[in-house]
Amino acid sequence: MKNLLVLIGPTGVGKTALSLQLAEFLHCPIINADSRQIYKGIKIGTAAPTVEELTRVKHYFVHTLELDEYYSAAEYEKDVLSLLSELFQKYDTVILSGGSMMYIDAVTKGIDDIPTVDEETREMMKQRFEAEGVEPLLKELKLLDPQYYEIVDKRNHKRVVHALEICYMTGRSYTSFRTNASKERPFRIVKFGLNRDRENLFMRINERVEKMMRDGFFNEAKMVYPLRHLNSLNTVGYKELFRVIDGEWELPMAVERIKKNTRVYAKKQLTWYKHDADVHWLDADRMTVHDMIQQIESELMKEESAC
Repeated sequence: MKNLLVLIGPTGVGKTALSLQLAEFLHCPIINADSRQIYKGIKIGTAAPTVEELTRVKHYFVHTLELDEYYSAAEYEKDVLSLLSELFQKYDTVILSGGSMMYIDAVTKGIDDIPTVDEETREMMKQRFEAEGVEPLLKELKLLDPQYYEIVDKRNHKRVVHALEICYMTGRSYTSFRTNASKERPFRIVKFGLNRDRENLFMRINERVEKMMRDGFFNEAKMVYPLRHLNSLNTVGYKELFRVIDGEWELPMAVERIKKNTRVYAKKQLTWYKHDADVHWLDADRMTVHDMIQQIESELMKEESAC
């Protein structure tokens, strides 16, 4: 049986460093599961692997898409499964590492077969949201899909808009496509979560933001500013720096907001992961990388003997 070793954890916890050493130890490649590192031109703001790191270990799904290319968790699921069928002919174990919760779930559990929204519908709903805001769209969603309306995060306009896109395009409710049933995979999935003390994690996040600024994050944001309307740039860091470029904020204020919003995102990630009982947690504050690799190897051997 082949192994997909999944490494998750909040942003800034140290997944990249561990995944690199683990991949070198296991002599296997890494599949990136960060939905923004897939795009070209935004490597600083997404803390993407460096040239040196990409040289050390073969990575997939890093810097492969243009900023204006549409990509979804459903497409990622299909593409990764296709890639794994090839990689498992050569490797017994492949690492999947990243912090995008939906991408991880898409590969490990599968996502519902919700139709891909056509460009005409997407553009129509985009224009409606920009012109009307989310409140009128919420009222429509309540009429067209009252079941999903009850559970949707009403502050997350992207989910509201997407549900309506499906309603308009298919003539069916978004709920009718949602089964939430896990799909069987032809390989063994072993999940490891990397975590740290909350105060230490937040300190690392703050320090990483400072390093990103020193490395030229603001200049990178200026380079992609003409494309700020794209979904690929609707992410922490770029949104705040775009407000500096627009003259709304001073740069020091934006940097502090980036730190705060990144910490909020890390807490959201941890909340999501806590619902997954299959994760073996590693304490990065109290374990060396060598200790963590030994524990991962031990868990993999247990999984082997249990089958």
